[in-house]
This record gives sequence, structure tokens and C-alpha cells, in this order.
Amino acid sequence: MPVEEPSAPPGPREVAGRTLASVISTGTELAVYQLAESFPARTGYAAVFEVEAIGAEVTDVKPGDHLLCLGPHQSRQRAARDEAVLVPEGLAPEVAAFARMMTVSMSTLTTTTARPPEKVLVTGLGLVGNLAAQVFAACGYEVIASEPDARRRDLARRVGIGAVFPAAPVDDPSVAGQVGLALECSGHEQAVLDACRVVRKRGEVVLVATPWRRRSDIYAHDVLRAVFHNYVVLRSGWEWELPRQRTDFQVNSIFGNFAGALRWLAEGRVRVDGLYALRPPREAPQAYQDLLHGRAEGLTFVFDWAGCR
Repeated sequence: MPVEEPSAPPGPREVAGRTLASVISTGTELAVYQLAESFPARTGYAAVFEVEAIGAEVTDVKPGDHLLCLGPHQSRQRAARDEAVLVPEGLAPEVAAFARMMTVSMSTLTTTTARPPEKVLVTGLGLVGNLAAQVFAACGYEVIASEPDARRRDLARRVGIGAVFPAAPVDDPSVAGQVGLALECSGHEQAVLDACRVVRKRGEVVLVATPWRRRSDIYAHDVLRAVFHNYVVLRSGWEWELPRQRTDFQVNSIFGNFAGALRWLAEGRVRVDGLYALRPPREAPQAYQDLLHGRAEGLTFVFDWAGCR
């Protein structure tokens, strides 16, 4: 959405500027639009912008710097300085925006008891699942992934995830009972049940995806039985379990993970080439329709705001 340049200057600890790129969070945004009771629905929460104005107390960034913030799909951004993370020099804005999507699973990385080189299963290879598989592989885990869609499996292989299956290999003795952590990124009940069947005793199944709607006829008893007999730790993967900022006794944080994700993108430890296509914001309706109906070649679109000045 184009917005007018505000007449009021930024507050003492604020930064503001023009948006360069914003990425569609496919699962969340499509679900929000489908479930919205009124329109227009304003959404989007990952934007990179170029600093044009800074508050009087801001001393660590300057005009021209690029920052990542929790911004909506609009032509200008304004954020508190401590909630906007400096993008490494040379990292393209459209790539930097994906740091926001990486941090969804990085909260689980921070809180899990599983340690490398344990086996990790990722179920569902949409945008969050693909990036989760890459994040955990980059940290030394042995990553296995499952996804029924052949196109998404191919995209995962292109970015270096080798062990990709149409469904969780629940009958494979090299996998079943050997997985330390399963990240459920599809929101599908069958994937949850499969994950509970493959983790080792006291293994974790973390529900990263939001179960927006019922998608199967699986009974709760099936899941409960697997949890009880496999000693499964089944828990939410709510990313905001972490504090927004680090404290004296809590080093890991949401914005600390943003900075780490940006660094990994800049270093090439996580790749997004082939996962997205650029679209001008004026084509937003078509972009969302393409994602909704499975017509996009990649996993999402990034809006390029260069022409909205």
C-alpha cells in the first residue's frame, strides 16, 4: 500500500524510510485473508527499508543504511531503533527479508533439547519448513524432510536438503525411533501423528505450523497413544516464546535471531534462490491468487517497492 511521507519527524529512538522489499508469509497471510471477516485486510510483517530519517537519540545507523523490521506491505516504514536490525552490507533487500521467515523455526532451535548431530525431521516444505530444514542443517543436524508435493520436494533438494520423502518414513528402521526432534511445519494432523511415531524416546515434536483448519479424520486417541507409548514431548512451536530483546539472564531473543538469520543469509549458509519471484506491489492481488491456487513456481513472492517513490 502506498503511504504518504509523514510530516512529523521520527521520535527520539525511531528510524524511518522508504520500503525496498517485503515478503509474503504464505501460510499466515493466505489464512488471514481467507478467514478475515472484513476487508480491506492489512497484513505483512517482514520488510526491508532504507533509512532516510533518524531520531535525535539514534547514533548507530545513518541515512542510506538498510534495516529489517516487522513492517507491513506498504511503501514506507517507521520503527523503534531496537526493533529494526541492520542488514549486512551487500545483502540484497529481497534476500534479507527472508530472515524474518527463518526466525519462525529459530525459536525452536533455541529451545530444543536435541543437539547436533541428532536426526531432525521437518514435515511440510512450504516457506517456513524449507527454511527450517536449511537452518537446522546449517547447525550440524542430520535433516530429513517430508512433503507430499513433488515441486516443493524438488525446491528443497535444490537448496541442499538431500533426504526428502513424500511422507515421513515411519516404517524405516533407520529413521523410526531415531529422530531427536520433529518440526511440524504443515499444520496437518497426519504429519503430527507421523512425527510422534518416528521420534526416539523423549524426543520432541514441535508444532511450528498453525493448525488453521481440520484437514483429516484422525482421532485424538491416535496421537495420544503415540505420545504415551513413545514418551514424546509434544509442544507448541510458538516463536514468541522468546523475549523480543536479550536480557541479563536470557541471551537468545527474537531480534537476536533476526541478526543471526541475516548473517547466515549473507554468508550463504541458508539459500533462498529459486524459492521466490519478485513482483511489483500493484500486482499483489494476482500474487496472492497465484499462491492460493498453486500457480507460483516458487514458494512465495517478494514485493519490489523500487518504483513506489
